[in-house]
Amino acid sequence: MSASASHFALYDPFARMQFGLPNCFLCGAPLDPAVDTIPVFADWLLERYQLAERPIQMLDQSTSTFAETRIPCCPTCRTQHVEPLEAQVAAHTAASPEGLRELDSQTLFLWLGKMFYGIFVNELEREKAPLIKPRYPLSENRALFTRFRSFFQVLQALRVPMRYDDFTPGSMFLLNVATGPDDPAFAYDDDLATMVFSIRLGNVAVVSCLLDNAILLDVMRRVYDDARPRPLHPVQLAEFKARVYYGAYLLNAVPEYFPRPVQPGDEELVMDTFLDDITGVVFNPWQNSGYVQALEDLWRPWNIGIADILRNPAEPLSYLYDAEGQPRTLTQFPEA
Repeated sequence: MSASASHFALYDPFARMQFGLPNCFLCGAPLDPAVDTIPVFADWLLERYQLAERPIQMLDQSTSTFAETRIPCCPTCRTQHVEPLEAQVAAHTAASPEGLRELDSQTLFLWLGKMFYGIFVNELEREKAPLIKPRYPLSENRALFTRFRSFFQVLQALRVPMRYDDFTPGSMFLLNVATGPDDPAFAYDDDLATMVFSIRLGNVAVVSCLLDNAILLDVMRRVYDDARPRPLHPVQLAEFKARVYYGAYLLNAVPEYFPRPVQPGDEELVMDTFLDDITGVVFNPWQNSGYVQALEDLWRPWNIGIADILRNPAEPLSYLYDAEGQPRTLTQFPEA
């Protein structure tokens, strides 16, 4: 049975800057603020990884917990769209986090995207009465809102039957990690400005740029192919993430998305895309100084500083590759 054109109508919270209560994050329907919210990180994640009371630091330097980090969601979207998605991911990963590899690209994108957008909404809500005003408030960043508006269009596939025509909205890298007994079973980090979100369940990490039409996946193909066959030491995973973070920062094109007109008999909305502001170069020039800054930040847990990273200024320190440019296997850090 075909659906009506209204069934494919996309919601745009950016038209009225309407992100939090009392409207559903996914469809905009009014709801009861007292009961109609869902956790950004699903209940099954909170239970499986004992996350409920774990703290999350927000951009205004205030602290929340995983259980308190919630977004408004109407009963229809919760029961018909969000919960089925979370149940699918929970089932695939029940035996092992390796089950993430069995998810199709759209399902994985929507699962990551729902959490990423939920963090964005929570940060915006905090800015209304911040503990400490951020130096660069999200609500004043027009470029960021342009990116999130594009991102939210394709995230609507969570609610609207949708097919991306010959593209994937984001780059998603799945990697095995050799975690140690002291490493937490769950970890995540994000950078809203570059649309990068990373999550690790046990020994499987997903590093993603959620708004690049998989360009980073293409340009990082060699590094990804080199990293996939073996479990990475966490310090190697951090280096891989630094490359994704900095690559996303250099991307100077913003994808735009356009739904095709709905025709009688259509059962899904077909989205087309093109990249805006391309003048022949998709990425700004690579500069080691910028990459090293990202690397130093992500290597901070291992106390690897600038002096170590820049022993050879022309070739920043790498644990993914050896001096001859060959993939490295790292079983412990520091090395014996």
